[in-house]
Amino acid sequence: MPGGCLTAMKAFITGISGFVGGYLCSLLHEEGFRVSGSKLGHEGLPPNLPEGTEIVDMDITDGEAVADRIRRARPDILFHLAAQSSVALSWKKPKLTFDVNVGGTLNLLDAIRDSAPQCKVLLIGSSEEYGKVRPEDMPLSEGCGIQPANPYAVSKLSQEMMGTVYASSYGLRITMVRAFNHTGPRQAPTFVISDFARRIAMIEKGLIPPVLKTGNLDAVRDFSDVRDIVRGYFMLGSLGSSGEKYNIGSGRGYPIGQLLDMLLSMSGTAIRIEADPERMRPSDVPVLICDNSKIKRETGWQPEIPMERTLRDVLDYWRNCDFSGRQSQH
Repeated sequence: MPGGCLTAMKAFITGISGFVGGYLCSLLHEEGFRVSGSKLGHEGLPPNLPEGTEIVDMDITDGEAVADRIRRARPDILFHLAAQSSVALSWKKPKLTFDVNVGGTLNLLDAIRDSAPQCKVLLIGSSEEYGKVRPEDMPLSEGCGIQPANPYAVSKLSQEMMGTVYASSYGLRITMVRAFNHTGPRQAPTFVISDFARRIAMIEKGLIPPVLKTGNLDAVRDFSDVRDIVRGYFMLGSLGSSGEKYNIGSGRGYPIGQLLDMLLSMSGTAIRIEADPERMRPSDVPVLICDNSKIKRETGWQPEIPMERTLRDVLDYWRNCDFSGRQSQH
């Protein structure tokens, strides 16, 4: 369906200014959708925003504002990315986490129920919902036991359960996703791969000493490229079943140390690695790998971007950044 067509399907993205939102917005435009989205008032616009995207300031904890926006937008498909997504902050501010992740989701579902009951809704959850799993449980399927181990994980599981209830009780077209780790260019340096790449780029420019201090490098995580992830979200929005839960991830586990070694091999600069006790945090989950057979079977989605390309793209992104005024952050 060509972009700009009067009959183009309408997509709405909550949290459009976040890392994933910009990539999803671009993909939807490429697929011919008319895209609108929401962000908080203090947040900036996504980079490389496609022409014609309508973005409004909206706090999803404000039920009246959410109801008004959905009534005006009347989307055909909605991707719910807005969230309080920090595990660390969820310990410090559990009420805020629940107000945003559970209360905000309820505001959204009630607005959809009232004004756009035919809209397809994708609720984005997290692999954190699985909680304290064992290496012998890998790979994790959607039917595995759930033992959330932090307030953020509990809030995301609660969001998912409410989605299930609204789908079964009100006939809403709601699909739930448990997303495993993903990375790519433009990700904030609070995440491990982006942090490594940023500091390597700064070392290459001579901005900091050639020493990279690290935390736990033994944990094994399932990483995907964000561009593969948003393609999976789009396919689930089209082909995912209402009331169902889907894992999305590469299906492959990478030790954090292996990913660091791959990044270092892409740099011609000699960099020394030092363990930093302040960065060391014991991991309750040493291994976390996704069973992605359900999304593959029901949508045909496959991860396509090799990890080597993802890492190089992240490193090149930071190499092209202007670090003026940022050096004091690390």
